[in-house]
Amino acid sequence: MDRPRPDEQARVDAARAELPAVESAIYLNTGTSGPIPRSSDEAMRQLEDYELRYGRASTDAYDELLGRIDECRATVAAILHATPDSVALTRSTTDGLNAAAWSIDWRPGDEVVTTTLEHAGLLAPLAALQERGVVVRLADVGDGGDDEATLTAIRAAMSPRTRLVALSHVSWITGAMLPMAAIGGLARDAGAWFAVDGAQSAGAIDVDPEALGADFYAIPAQKWLLGPEGMGALWVSRRAIAEARQPYAGWWTTDEETAHGPGRREAPAAATEGRARISLRPWADARRFDTTGFHRPSVAAFGRSAGWLAMHVGLPWIHERGPRLAAAVADGLAAMEGVTVLTPRARMATLVTFRIAGWPADAALDALQRRVFATVRTLPGTDALRASVGWFNSEAELERFMDGVGEVARHTPDTFPRRAELTILGE
Repeated sequence: MDRPRPDEQARVDAARAELPAVESAIYLNTGTSGPIPRSSDEAMRQLEDYELRYGRASTDAYDELLGRIDECRATVAAILHATPDSVALTRSTTDGLNAAAWSIDWRPGDEVVTTTLEHAGLLAPLAALQERGVVVRLADVGDGGDDEATLTAIRAAMSPRTRLVALSHVSWITGAMLPMAAIGGLARDAGAWFAVDGAQSAGAIDVDPEALGADFYAIPAQKWLLGPEGMGALWVSRRAIAEARQPYAGWWTTDEETAHGPGRREAPAAATEGRARISLRPWADARRFDTTGFHRPSVAAFGRSAGWLAMHVGLPWIHERGPRLAAAVADGLAAMEGVTVLTPRARMATLVTFRIAGWPADAALDALQRRVFATVRTLPGTDALRASVGWFNSEAELERFMDGVGEVARHTPDTFPRRAELTILGE
């Protein structure tokens, strides 16, 4: 692996100093949860301390929360080449995908097309649709590494009844980056909606949902955007804002006369044919896909993390360095005898999935954790390991990781040399 230039090394060192967790191990599981920046942790702690000391019930606290929400939407929008009015806040990727799925006026027999590479975070909302008479069709795209094969499989799964195409930008299993713009074209030509699971893309690679032709693009806070758990965002197209049904509703409203929160006026009701009609109106932008009741410290931390990446670290550098390091790791592992890389090299982003001959994935994971303190993970149903290579990983630690994989591959579980374990004696 090539050594970084001195200026890049200094940049990496400065960023790593803001991410204490990367010093605890070789951090290779951002695809599950990334390291939190110091500034985001400080923002959460300060707000939690304020709420502990002074409570959460004042009108000022509510207004301050609205400001935090606006700030968070703006910083997330910067990640997505978007404007704040196209971003709704959610609590997870799955939350956003549910909103997309339920914003469509479904009829029994309508169809949705997805792929064989999807995470349960997308499959679960589709399964709920299936329970209500929607037909779910799976396109077998193999490992996702052949764009033409992927498009052919998706095209074959579509029919005149297809109302939604929903799939991942980057597969959580193989790490393949699917040809999203071309898939978006297929959905658009069929008159179908296009929803994207961006759990393994936003913050790792350059993402422009509008350029991809997406109607909905759902992302999490805690992975590549280095934010807290329990937060996410949903980018919504102008078409979806104008035409999609509102999937659920809280008390957010565009009508200042009927807006209400702590200390505000209650919404009036108008009599209509002897029945009360609620006069609250939904937002005319992506906020109509928001829920309510956000945890203020988490909102602040999400905005702070996204802002730190965009304004201090630099998105172009992140999007260049992360995939470059991941490609070097994939090449290094592929060159090792006994190691098979499952991630398609020509279509990869920052995930590297691999197997070690003769080693069950759980046993290999345990060996790597003990030998080089690497936080990789196993993948259910594949008996494989996945390394999430981050822009913040150093070349030196990635070389140690690959050396550790090579050492494991030269042995079997029975012949692998065990290091002595330290026994902590009780009192």
